[in-house]
Amino acid sequence: MDVVARLASQRAVVIFSKSTCCMSHAIKRLFYEQGVSPAIVEIDQDMYGKEIEWALARLGCSPTVPAVFVGGKFVGTANTVMTLHLNGSLKKLLKDAGALWL
Repeated sequence: MDVVARLASQRAVVIFSKSTCCMSHAIKRLFYEQGVSPAIVEIDQDMYGKEIEWALARLGCSPTVPAVFVGGKFVGTANTVMTLHLNGSLKKLLKDAGALWL
């Protein structure tokens, strides 16, 4: 859990992902298209990947990726992020965290 908390607090937006996961790719694109430059942690390419995946599972991530943190706080996985985007509240979260300026 300490690794996830440390990584999640390093940038305004952090996405835990797997390089081969199509939903991870879609969520990364969503943030890029919003003008956000998130930190990406590809857990399948990280030496602590298994530890990170276990910690994400303990946080309630199911599936474990993509897991999105905004302002150091766990926002959710793909379903939650897409819901926030569609109802318009994702932009406010991003602005409040300093990830978006406009």
